[in-house]
Amino acid sequence: MSDYSLDIEISVVVPLYNEEENIDYLFTRLLSVLDKLETSYEIVCVNDGSKDNTLKRLVDHHNQNPVIKVINLSRNFGKEIALTAGIDYANGAAIIPIDADLQDPPELIEELVAKWREGYDVVYATRRSRQGETWLKRFTANGFYKTISKMTSVAIPANTGDFRLLDRKVVEAIKKIPERTRFMKGLFAWVGYKQTSVMFDREPRAAGTTTWNYWKLWNFAIDGITSFSLVPLKIWSYMGLSISFISLLYASFLVIRTLILGIDVPGYASLMVAVLFFGGIQLITLGVIGEYLGRVYEEVKGRPLYFIRESYGFKDDSKS
Repeated sequence: MSDYSLDIEISVVVPLYNEEENIDYLFTRLLSVLDKLETSYEIVCVNDGSKDNTLKRLVDHHNQNPVIKVINLSRNFGKEIALTAGIDYANGAAIIPIDADLQDPPELIEELVAKWREGYDVVYATRRSRQGETWLKRFTANGFYKTISKMTSVAIPANTGDFRLLDRKVVEAIKKIPERTRFMKGLFAWVGYKQTSVMFDREPRAAGTTTWNYWKLWNFAIDGITSFSLVPLKIWSYMGLSISFISLLYASFLVIRTLILGIDVPGYASLMVAVLFFGGIQLITLGVIGEYLGRVYEEVKGRPLYFIRESYGFKDDSKS
């Protein structure tokens, strides 16, 4: 792993998965912005097991410009882990994660750096609008941020992705967090420090198609909620108490009615409804417990977060 170097002020971290169509345009815009800053910088690209020519294009750019460094993971570990790898290997005094699809404009980096130089430790980019996204995507995204803000004590900024600037001391704090089910937006907020935001309008993808379908987004939302909140577990505890109390009241009613009016034959339909209802409640409860238990299982195994197959541009380069 590379050591922190005072020679580099800005490190831009770019996780990539099947983004060969965006790479040329990405570097054109990134280099244009970074050159204007008149400071030392590097671009750390993490290939997250791409199946297209992403790695080849990245290596070609590295050979042409050594400030572009490449980490090739041994397989697809997911964006959160790829981002973690990039942060681990970045050398700069400030780290800026950015997506390769260019929905987060590189031109905003200048403003992020200006805020950092004012004394802020974290400067995150908040979306004023989300162009190129369906109403359903915007609706579910807003719903997720509202839900998680009510379920956790950590103030996770709404409409804010991974695009932000992190001071070196914030990066070192994040590197001490060993958890394997990583919700990076939450971790960036959890560490604290002096934070501020800048607003921007999110653009459509420059090229290609996103791999984030609604099923992946749903699982990503579950990861975020279970990583930063115990409310789902508490909900079913309270629901169990409520159902038990209602059942006690209903049982008391049946006893009193039987004493007054005599015994009657209970209906089959109502009995089946009750059995199915309580069976469903139990299965949902077990599912929620299982989500948390599964994450505990992942943590106690203690596996490394990722493996690197080869790297280009680092002092400890390995190629296989």
